[in-house]
Amino acid sequence: MKIIVDAFGGDNAPLEIIKGCIEAKKELGVDIMLTGDRDKIEKCAKDNSLDISPFAIKQADTVFEMTTPPTEILKSKRGTSLGVGLDALASGEGDAFVSAGSTGALLVGGTLIVKRIKGVKRPALGAVMPTSADPFILVDTGANVECTPDMLCQFAKLGSLYMEKIMGIASPRVALANIGTEETKGTPMLVETYKKLNVLNGINFTGNIEVRDIAFGEADVVVADGFTGNVIIKMYEGVAKSITNQIKAIFMKNLLSKLSYLGIKSGMDEFKEKMNYKKYGGAPLIGVRKPVIKAHGSSDAYALKNAIGQAIKYIDSGFIDIVSQLMKDGENND
Repeated sequence: MKIIVDAFGGDNAPLEIIKGCIEAKKELGVDIMLTGDRDKIEKCAKDNSLDISPFAIKQADTVFEMTTPPTEILKSKRGTSLGVGLDALASGEGDAFVSAGSTGALLVGGTLIVKRIKGVKRPALGAVMPTSADPFILVDTGANVECTPDMLCQFAKLGSLYMEKIMGIASPRVALANIGTEETKGTPMLVETYKKLNVLNGINFTGNIEVRDIAFGEADVVVADGFTGNVIIKMYEGVAKSITNQIKAIFMKNLLSKLSYLGIKSGMDEFKEKMNYKKYGGAPLIGVRKPVIKAHGSSDAYALKNAIGQAIKYIDSGFIDIVSQLMKDGENND
């Protein structure tokens, strides 16, 4: 198994990307191909005493900048580390692609270079996130800003299948993100989506969910359009970080509070780990023919290693074949 990794995607590239790949190789035993400028990769590794001899490097002369229009991945930016990685995946040089680079470019490239699974209306980003109970998947988290009820219904099916086959949850509870739990709440599009989800075969639809209830583990799959999902995930991450920082500040206030902290340190460490979204690595682009994982733009080595681990699970689960069959069965039933 070989994972292709964009060495220059994200805020902390290439150093943290290289470190994450080294950790993944050590812990997961996977083969890795880095895409990017060979001279810069080798210099970064040498300057930081990192051994990258186990990795193949596929040359890419430039980097896809975050300010560049996403569609340029098909044109002038095809030769970037992101574009070269997508092309390598599409041509069979690896089994999955991981990048912390531009979400828009990854979506466009995943859809039009790697290509959609036949029958999938729009690929969607599905981010697995922690709660006070079990993790859930939020889909979509930014790939599709404007959605139709039929698209959201498909996201529900894909998200449910992901949680069942990859996260091991039987009959995942599916909920629609809304401003109230009543079936008449929300925009006309959400009201119509509720009606369709309520009679949709193959999912365990539990109704609307208010955003404040997501963190308590009341759903395994939360369905939203990309705009709403992106707002939810960024608020979720920000609140978690704010709470953690405030708790730390309370215990670091004086000597007595520092001593008190020692008594609950193990519990606090468990809490921080449970609420750490980085352990899930990134968001899979669900609905494309080969595994594409969007790692967080601020990924450090730990998050990048886990994104690679997520790619391995994605491959091992046979998820893409399952989705392809689901879409084929749906066509036959139409």
